[in-house]
Amino acid sequence: MRISGFTVVRNADKYYFPIKQCIESMLPVVDEVIVALGNSDEGDNTEAIIRSINSDKIKIFKRVWNESLFKDAHILRDETSFALSQCTGDWCIYLQADELLHEDDHPKIMDVCKKNLDDKSVEGFLLKYFHFFGDYQHYFRSHAWYPYEIRIVRNGINVQSYHDAQSFLINGERKLKVIKTDIRIFHYGWVRPPELMNSKRREQYSLHAGKDATNSDMVHSFFEFGPLGRLKFFNGTHPAVMKEWMAKLDWKDKLDMGKKYIVKNRAKMKHERIKYRILSFIENNLLGGTQIFGWRNWKRK
Repeated sequence: MRISGFTVVRNADKYYFPIKQCIESMLPVVDEVIVALGNSDEGDNTEAIIRSINSDKIKIFKRVWNESLFKDAHILRDETSFALSQCTGDWCIYLQADELLHEDDHPKIMDVCKKNLDDKSVEGFLLKYFHFFGDYQHYFRSHAWYPYEIRIVRNGINVQSYHDAQSFLINGERKLKVIKTDIRIFHYGWVRPPELMNSKRREQYSLHAGKDATNSDMVHSFFEFGPLGRLKFFNGTHPAVMKEWMAKLDWKDKLDMGKKYIVKNRAKMKHERIKYRILSFIENNLLGGTQIFGWRNWKRK
């Protein structure tokens, strides 16, 4: 059995993506890592960071992003599908540049992939998300944030990336038949210095709305994370490869650890709106975490 890892990245250095740690987190459990490396901005050191990893498993494919595909983030979909097409494994693990695996889950990955290798009715696996926000101690269990997503897919059945590369379909239209697991994805996309958070959001917004699109909510240089005291507190361990990266966190004094909104005129994010707060309360306190009409781009086996 062979397992491939694959990811898509550009401007990781500029926008504070832990791409080195992302790749390192899957290296022990894969036979190769396919990196679709987009054309980064001048001065960005993403390629050098990736090449600093001492492994012959890493295969870099240099890519030029087509700006005509920036609308609705189709560029991410197409680049992810390209990276997947270069994989040679029986199973393929997809990590976005701000997502990591935990080393404690490596045996589980090997076990579930080996156990289902010959069962062709199993086309992928759902992994459990921890969406960290502001720092490395606070995370979401909210209706506004997906609790599971497909991150391991079977190769050779024409699996393709879907929409903005959040998920996958077969032949661009059929949902995958998947098994739900307790293998974790540590998502650090919202753990950045506040002065970089909005610049990253502007870049992400341009991938969805078009290259020159702007949003008035992102013009400020400083991002206000809001009251972190409303979030879940994480008592577990992070992936070991994140140790040095986490030590760089120097914006604690800019975070609000309380439960009240200090910045009254700040535009509320999706998870802060009344509708989603009510849904999240019902799901987390009455339904054991089961989402009501949540995102399900798959069919459970």
